[in-house]
Amino acid sequence: MTYPPARYKGDSGDISATYRPDGHAPELTYRTGNTVHYLATGTTTNGQFGLYRWEMGPAPSGPDPHFHRSISESFYILTGTVRIYDGTRWIDCTPGDFVHVPEGGVHAFRNESGQPATMLLHFAPGAPARATSRAWWAWPARPTRKRPPSSWSTTRSGCSRPGRRGPRFRGPRGARRGGRRVDQGLLRRSRAKGRGSEIKARPFALDRRESP
Repeated sequence: MTYPPARYKGDSGDISATYRPDGHAPELTYRTGNTVHYLATGTTTNGQFGLYRWEMGPAPSGPDPHFHRSISESFYILTGTVRIYDGTRWIDCTPGDFVHVPEGGVHAFRNESGQPATMLLHFAPGAPARATSRAWWAWPARPTRKRPPSSWSTTRSGCSRPGRRGPRFRGPRGARRGGRRVDQGLLRRSRAKGRGSEIKARPFALDRRESP
């Protein structure tokens, strides 16, 4: 394997390194208690990758199974226990565990331990940091429902979420409720021996506009 074509054409090198000290305040804090630290974004890496430290509070949170058409996603657990779905099963990942999901790979993650957990999320290629502020996976884990209630809205990522206004999404086909399009199969779940919500919804795609 050889190096890719040169991107830097200079002869003397540039002074262009960035430094982020420990203790830096998070860029995002969600109502779930989750915080996000922008270690490197698509903007600062010229679109090559995005790297984020995701700190989850004890409240259950995480997305339903989904996939990305244009980016890969990787997880490295720093503290606590994070359940990661690899497309076939949920894995209880602990500090030092690593999961890589190529483009198109079905995946999801959840913190159902009742304790805080921290992990690194890596996306390649990257996207502007502003996309992270709309990341729907920071929302709390939703309760078991056979169908979404009429009060749920749908974001551009195609994910229904409760009690929030947001841009409408011309995406997965589904019934219209309350003037908004929802995916009827998104929230079909079953509980498995006290291990939390084992999601059986049909995976859907998140486009690059919603991907950090």
